[in-house]
Amino acid sequence: MGAITLIETLMQYFFVVLTAPLYTGILEKLKAMVESRKGPSIFQPYYDLWKLSRKITVIPAGSGIFFRYIPYVLFGIYSLIALIIPVVIPVPIYFTASADFLGGAILFSLAAFMKAAAAMNSGSNYVALGVSRSMSFNFLSEGTLITVFIAVSLLTATNNPYITNAFLASHPLANLSLAHIFSTLAFFMLFFYETGKIPLESSGVQELGMIDEGLNYEYSGKLLAINKWSSYIKQYLLGSVLLNVFLFPWGLFSTYPYFFIDVPVMMAKWLLLILIVLVVETTLAKLRLFRVMDYLATAFTFSILFLIFAEVIP
Repeated sequence: MGAITLIETLMQYFFVVLTAPLYTGILEKLKAMVESRKGPSIFQPYYDLWKLSRKITVIPAGSGIFFRYIPYVLFGIYSLIALIIPVVIPVPIYFTASADFLGGAILFSLAAFMKAAAAMNSGSNYVALGVSRSMSFNFLSEGTLITVFIAVSLLTATNNPYITNAFLASHPLANLSLAHIFSTLAFFMLFFYETGKIPLESSGVQELGMIDEGLNYEYSGKLLAINKWSSYIKQYLLGSVLLNVFLFPWGLFSTYPYFFIDVPVMMAKWLLLILIVLVVETTLAKLRLFRVMDYLATAFTFSILFLIFAEVIP
């Protein structure tokens, strides 16, 4: 049993870390096809990470140790979250007992805070603008994340994400309850914000369209590669929670050797999520910056309604 658990742990961790950039590459390729462009290869994020890792890292004058070392800490935090929540294997693995649903939400919030603190440590005025913009929105996004994770645990009277996943997979009607529908809407809206998707954020040369990407302004070389890789892992973690807890909790196997099938099953689920994101990004225009607050307030309202329907109204 110990050997099988070790195999499950290693498979889940390396699958998350190594394939996380791939989904961004697939999305960008499909967007280019919709826009009648050739577009980059689906492996372009890997090429970018390799290229950045070989470049010289320029450290801004006056920056402190936070700026230099927090990117490694962020990678470690997201690596730990990858071993806590059911993102590939639907049964507990090693390090699962490190935290529950609430602990995972707090780790996401801690990572966001530390990334903002490290960016401010650079001393750049442009980064300060990006941090102030990010912090003005994060109080609603982090509140939504924590509220949803607390409320979803009320469905099974436990904070264990694996038990929650097993309950939803074995009780299909629970996925049609009003409480679960509100939670799905809230987390789906949160996923678009946290991963920097249109209509909320547009990464590129237009600084006014950036929120989270603005925190990377002063990073270069290996540190920028680690930050981008951490963002890819964060996107995979949030997307997998959306898929395995809220949208499609079925299809994952926990017994040897069938749990190896979980890898293609997760890739199929992600392709479906990518198609949904593709439709949204290619049909909606980017919101004006002050409208992002209204968007997050709506998501937070859905999470509160979920909490009310899950606990107050039987």
